[in-house]
Amino acid sequence: MDEYLVGVRLRATAQADDYRVGDLELHVGDLVLVETAAESAVGEVRRAKRELPEAKKDRLYRRVLRTVTEAEARAYREHREREERAIDTAQRVARSRGVRMKVVDVEMHPIARRVTVYFNAEERIDFRDLVRDLARELRARVEMRQIGARDTTKLLDGIGPCGRQLCCSSHLRRFEPISVRMAKAQDMPLTDNRLLGNCGRLKCCLLYEFSTYEELRARLPRVNTPCQASCGGGGCMTGKIRSIRVLKQSVVVGFPDGTEAEVPLDQVTWEGRAHIQAQREQ
Repeated sequence: MDEYLVGVRLRATAQADDYRVGDLELHVGDLVLVETAAESAVGEVRRAKRELPEAKKDRLYRRVLRTVTEAEARAYREHREREERAIDTAQRVARSRGVRMKVVDVEMHPIARRVTVYFNAEERIDFRDLVRDLARELRARVEMRQIGARDTTKLLDGIGPCGRQLCCSSHLRRFEPISVRMAKAQDMPLTDNRLLGNCGRLKCCLLYEFSTYEELRARLPRVNTPCQASCGGGGCMTGKIRSIRVLKQSVVVGFPDGTEAEVPLDQVTWEGRAHIQAQREQ
C-alpha cells in the first residue's frame, strides 16, 4: 500500500503535524481521527496529502485512522464553540475584576473538568480572585498560564508584511533569540519599524539570512582600512575604505583627491587580506 503524509492539527490554535495516511481521500478542512500518545483524537486536515519522501520512510509517524462520523464532527465543533465562549467569559470576568490582561485562548480538557486559560499581560498580576470567579463561571478547575508576546501572536495567527502566514504560526517550532546585532549585520536601519513583527518584537526572519551575511561580511575589510584599488590601465591608487557592499562583495574607496569609487573586492588589496583568505581555505 502506498504511504502518504498529511498535515493535521488537533486544535484550532495549534500547528499542524504530519501523520501517516494510506489510501484515504482527504482534503484540507476534512476532520479525521488520528492516533495520539494517550488515545485517538479528532483533528482537522491543514496540509494536503503528499507522498512520503524516501528519506523519511523509516521515521515514526502517528497514523490517521479514518474520517470522522457526523456525530464526532458535531462534537468536535461544539467543543471548540464552548472554548470560544469561554474566552469571552474569561475576558469579561477579568475586566470586571479590573485585571489588565488579554485572554488569548482557553483549552477545555474533554475528560477531566479542567480548563487552561492562556493569557498575556504586560505586568505581573494577582489572579487568585479571578481564578475563583472563573471556576464558578466555567464549573471546572481553572489553571492560568501566562504566555509572552511571541507566543500570543503565534496562537492568534495572522499575515506578515511579506503577505504570507506568520512563520511562528505556520512552521516555527521554537523561538530562537533575535538580537539587534542581526539587523546591524544586514545593514538595516535600527529606527525602522519594519524590523518589528506583528508581536512588536524583532522579526524572526532576521535570523534566516544572518549566517550568510556574517560569512560574506567576513571576506570584506573594515571601514577606514587603508587599501590599494586597481584602476584602469593596470595602475593602482591608494585610498581608504569608506563603506562596504556585503551582498555585492564590493567596497566604496575614497581617494586622496576627494573622489570615491565602488570597486569589486577582487580588485582591492589591504593589509590582512591574505589572512582572511587563509581562514576561508581552512
